[in-house]
Amino acid sequence: MSVMVYSLRRATIATFFVSGVVFLLWLLPRILNPTPPDAEERERDKHWVDTSPNWVDRQACRWLGLCGLQHIRWDAPALMDSDEPSTLDELKSLALGLSTTWTFGEKRDVSDWEDAPSEKDRLGTSSASSAQILEEVPEYVLDNAPLVHLYSGENFWPSDMAEHVRHMKPYENGLLLNMSAPLDLGNLGIFNATVLLTSDDDVESRPAWLHSRAAVPAPYEDDGSEDDGDSHDSPRRPEDDTSWWDVDRDHPPRRIVPPRESTQRHHGLRRKRSMPNTQKPMGGAFSAGNEDKKPDPSGYSKAPAVLILVDKGAGIVDAFWFFFYSYNLGQTVFKIRFGNHVGDWEHCMVRFQNGIPRAMFLSEHAGGKAYLWKALEKRAQKNGKPARPVIYSAVGSHAMYASPGLHPYVLPFKLLKDITDKGPLWDPALNNYAFWYDYEVDRDEARNATVKDRTSLTPAAKNPDLPTSWFHFEGFWGDDIYPLSDPRQWRLFGEYHYVVGPLGPKAKWLDRRKVCQTEKCTIVDSIEAGKKSAWY
Repeated sequence: MSVMVYSLRRATIATFFVSGVVFLLWLLPRILNPTPPDAEERERDKHWVDTSPNWVDRQACRWLGLCGLQHIRWDAPALMDSDEPSTLDELKSLALGLSTTWTFGEKRDVSDWEDAPSEKDRLGTSSASSAQILEEVPEYVLDNAPLVHLYSGENFWPSDMAEHVRHMKPYENGLLLNMSAPLDLGNLGIFNATVLLTSDDDVESRPAWLHSRAAVPAPYEDDGSEDDGDSHDSPRRPEDDTSWWDVDRDHPPRRIVPPRESTQRHHGLRRKRSMPNTQKPMGGAFSAGNEDKKPDPSGYSKAPAVLILVDKGAGIVDAFWFFFYSYNLGQTVFKIRFGNHVGDWEHCMVRFQNGIPRAMFLSEHAGGKAYLWKALEKRAQKNGKPARPVIYSAVGSHAMYASPGLHPYVLPFKLLKDITDKGPLWDPALNNYAFWYDYEVDRDEARNATVKDRTSLTPAAKNPDLPTSWFHFEGFWGDDIYPLSDPRQWRLFGEYHYVVGPLGPKAKWLDRRKVCQTEKCTIVDSIEAGKKSAWY
């Protein structure tokens, strides 16, 4: 009898232990996800699990969070790598246990000084007439443009979005859409939000366009110009004179500047000139005045950045610098990689008040952090211009940070980290596609179903022929999440090997009142404070 009771007790304990483990494995991804899925996403996930033909795999996925175990293998950054990681970034990632989590974005924040006053664009079309008044890029925007340290061991460098699109096909609900003309930036806006740009190539074959190695920035002759303060900046007003941090056209700054300082100091704010609106395809890297200079100037990359300027009224201008990469390589935990996706949009935003930079937002996965201008690291310029902010792009994920080093996020015990260092320094001011965006016009056009030619985005005067249709594409710039049946795919504890490609710049809340784009993002006054805060 005692033996039976003892056996029953052991069986009960074992049952409770196994049940507890199963429950924890089920609960863990839900606790750690900073942006929990909604009902629609849960339904999509159910369908995703059902794609596996293996019953055991489906049950292990539903109850234990272990999906596609039979597919797990080493995923090298480049095919020339051996079966074991050999580059510096991979050695670091294995030693530190890196991983990457990807979620949908959150709503933008709303509070006092972080807020500012708030289709089919075919090739060669005109908005209202044969000529259009195009605005110059203000000089102060370029004078204060960020310098970006890419990672020294990076494998996927900045890309030209025009080149990227040439390697993609539009798919909707898994079906290839028929087109009468090749896909390019001049006709991309004809597709709706359910369309995904899908690679012509198997990305695990690592085609050359995915790496974009030709876009590695030209090296600087020296590397000792950085400093941590504002000492090289031109004189500026105190930063607490108006509520510049929370404005749009309907909500101007709540205070005016002191009478002794004119509110009409434009610093070259809104110079315009009439240019013909004959948009042409982007046929490769567009260089802003550097086409004939040999060798390339320091920091020049053949991959253009995308500059979108948004006038929020009352002297507030937001300058969004978008950085595009054809591939996001996820990080690793115990040699298992998570978070790969085709296409990668990252950005930073500088808020100006009457031509004076006040703060900068840095995108980081589904969120990001914002810094007062004085908090950012600066690099002195030899041409007498203001010192420019220096920011850092993480290896693989390209998330943006204000300092080099390790950047843990989401997971406890520093299991999940990005890495940044002082690798090649990229100057996006030397080569960029520049535009002005009017969010009020965009709202009116969105309400008017008869509008065919979208005018809310216009090229800057320096590049009047650039197409704008690509901006109005609301779908995804990369492959869909590969199904569980795909041998390239797995998911462990809620983290996918391959996730869906990103949405484009229009989805980044360009009409935001605040500097930050997520509710929990706050503006910090030092780099150290930024290291201690989290966007989630």
